[in-house]
Amino acid sequence: MSSKNFDSVDDAVLVAAIGQGDARAMEEAVRVYRGAVFAFARRLAGDDARADEIAQDVFLRLWQRWDRFDASRGTLRAFLFAMTHGRSIDLIRSDTARVRREIADARLAPDRTSDPATQAVASDVNRLVRSALEVLSPAERQLVQLAYFDGNSYRAVAELLGQPEGTVKSRIRKALSKLRQAMATEQYGDYATP
Repeated sequence: MSSKNFDSVDDAVLVAAIGQGDARAMEEAVRVYRGAVFAFARRLAGDDARADEIAQDVFLRLWQRWDRFDASRGTLRAFLFAMTHGRSIDLIRSDTARVRREIADARLAPDRTSDPATQAVASDVNRLVRSALEVLSPAERQLVQLAYFDGNSYRAVAELLGQPEGTVKSRIRKALSKLRQAMATEQYGDYATP
């Protein structure tokens, strides 16, 4: 069967051929759907390298788990997009967990280079930040936590919360402005406001 024969076949026939180990059928699925899968993965993951990794994984899973596709439930494109979404979310969660572990490990590791004065300043800054965080609403604290303490990009925060990226950016900026003002007021008292 030449790849031209796959141009007019439906998804079920194409996936059945993939299930029989037909490399040409797999090449055709990649040719037809790779661009859309890559673009969707890039939108979710935020960068080309991640998107490429996700797309490769999605097509590898199609090759290995072709029998999970059910044409009665939707198109091959929708099936691939569902796998892309799931894989992207898995990577975002994995990254978030890794960053949290690294932060926790860094907090637990003794800092042998800090002298007592540096530790006192760090403790004071830590108290100042915690106090300033109290002026934020719970939603604003969550945004700051996800973006700055957990190390997520604005796009990743938007995906995690299911909100538009522009909305997330403006809410984070507003929260940071409130946080700066609260920290200045805490540190300098009434002298912080003009």
